[in-house]
Amino acid sequence: MISLGINYSQMHDSAACIARDGEMLFAVAEERLSRAKHDARFPLLAVGACLDFAGVRASEVDFVCQSWPPPRAGLLHDLRCYATGQQPADGRALLNSMRHFASMWHQRSGENSFRAAFGPAKTPMRFVDHHLAHAVSAYAFSGCDEAAILILDGRGAWEATSLWRGRGGRLEHVWTIPWPNSLGLFYAQLTQYLGFVPYSDEWKVMGLAPYGEPGIDLSEFLTLDGDSYRVAARLLIGKDSQPCAALESRLGPRRVPESEIEARHKNLAFAVQDACEQAMLRLAKAAVAKTGCRNLCLAGGVALNSKANGKILTSGFVDRLFIQPAAGDDGACLGAALAPYLDAGGKLPVRKMRHAYLGPECSDGEIEKALGTYKIRHARLDDPARTAAEMLAAGKILGWVQGRMEFGPRALGSRSILADPRDPEMNAKVNNAVKFREWWRPFAPSLLAEAAGEYLESANDSPFMILTAQVRPEKRGVIPAVTHVDGSARPQTVEREVNPLYWRLLHEFGGRTGVPVIMNTSFNLRGEPIVCTPTDAIRTFFSSGMDALVIGSYLVEK
Repeated sequence: MISLGINYSQMHDSAACIARDGEMLFAVAEERLSRAKHDARFPLLAVGACLDFAGVRASEVDFVCQSWPPPRAGLLHDLRCYATGQQPADGRALLNSMRHFASMWHQRSGENSFRAAFGPAKTPMRFVDHHLAHAVSAYAFSGCDEAAILILDGRGAWEATSLWRGRGGRLEHVWTIPWPNSLGLFYAQLTQYLGFVPYSDEWKVMGLAPYGEPGIDLSEFLTLDGDSYRVAARLLIGKDSQPCAALESRLGPRRVPESEIEARHKNLAFAVQDACEQAMLRLAKAAVAKTGCRNLCLAGGVALNSKANGKILTSGFVDRLFIQPAAGDDGACLGAALAPYLDAGGKLPVRKMRHAYLGPECSDGEIEKALGTYKIRHARLDDPARTAAEMLAAGKILGWVQGRMEFGPRALGSRSILADPRDPEMNAKVNNAVKFREWWRPFAPSLLAEAAGEYLESANDSPFMILTAQVRPEKRGVIPAVTHVDGSARPQTVEREVNPLYWRLLHEFGGRTGVPVIMNTSFNLRGEPIVCTPTDAIRTFFSSGMDALVIGSYLVEK
């Protein structure tokens, strides 16, 4: 059975994947191919890449599954929210809802675009409820026969949070909290209040939070309620989806984007993150209690909150925690592709996901052609891992492009910028001269899985860089560039059998320095998607302060 999964909602993060007999072959977000960050258009490039990788035509695809229901469901829910006062109803917001409905209806939620570009599949496009797609994506890749599955989203068609129970390959819905009672909405509106882009820059608020201090009370906006929570949407959403005036009346003027970060901004970031963590901990505890399962799976955009995930892992509520690495909307396509297995009481193929290297690959031939096209001087390497380790130990900042691209928001050693974590100035160097981003943004460590316990107090199994852990006090001075101001880190543990080349790079670096840890950040500049092709990598390399580029079997130095 060949199944194509698509995420498309005209909101953000369109993506596609393809599976054969339940095995995920390929997955890519549209932004990586189109070079438009968070691209919301129908993912024609991603779908084409999926079909090319699998070597099939659209007419050979058994199921084309979209991870959103038809737009009518979302529109009706919005109208109910406006009518009942749950969401402030200004004319422009209502008009935008109607326009979105009309556009998606005209396209038949993307089916017309698919057929025009690729021709018909064997069956019409299937529409999967958004939270069901998220739940499948979390459970089917967890490796757990029995699990509680918690979906924490900005919004689906009508959902904000939902709980499912997985057992024996089947899913049972337990409860749903509808939009606009949404943790994602709470975090996004305050992200926007702080001068950042909502549903995009929440990372910045999370990184800023440890610089703040407690003292701001946000319980008027987010309240814990029994084993759940309540979000006061009317106090958060203003006209045209901007932050409500109630925020300014209670918290002071909004921060102007790109203006100086003041103490009150840091303190508010602390309060936002703390409130979200407390709500997520409450929901995790309730999920285990309601399902009787101490294996917990998370998906949805809020599940990318690595600091909260780390606290859930060490809370004592759970025995095992799995977060689907592409937990945001792009990763919902994975669940959509597998949803047909649930037909007629069927069972999902449940496998343990050990890597996210599901995207395109650059061959040495393609790399050499790109280098030749731009007449770039380069050298061919016998051992890229050894050369990279030598250069990193000498303080060089490297671009590293190897193998298949990662699916999801994290660079995991395929499309990465690498540096020496021992240099206390390296964080500032990479933020200022390479990434061109805010000074407070932390960097993550990649480390040998077998050395994780030596450096971290928890999260010893963290292959997807989606959990935070405390760096052991005696190691914080050893790897200062990847230890955040609160002593935490967002690690990636690298296993030899999963990524042999990247493991060997870490091993070689450790042999030279005694520290089998490398600073790893995504290979992109601020505001751009992670690089995909050799041309993307070359352009980004020469547009930044990196010293060298190790791409496939080739080395480029400035």
